[in-house]
Amino acid sequence: MSEEMSFETKIINAKAILEKLMDPTLPMNESVKAYENGMNELRDAEKMLEQAQLQIQIIKNQDH
Repeated sequence: MSEEMSFETKIINAKAILEKLMDPTLPMNESVKAYENGMNELRDAEKMLEQAQLQIQIIKNQDH
């Protein structure tokens, strides 16, 4: 069972992958895998952000 990573960790991972992609010696197949992993990290982070925004909206609506 794996723990879910935090939003911040997802962003840090995506930045590390971006740095890896900037290496001109990285083989094409590794570049494609790294790109896919980076996009997955960003997609997961975006979902986490959307969930947090939804929770904030729910809290705001409860105050009214």
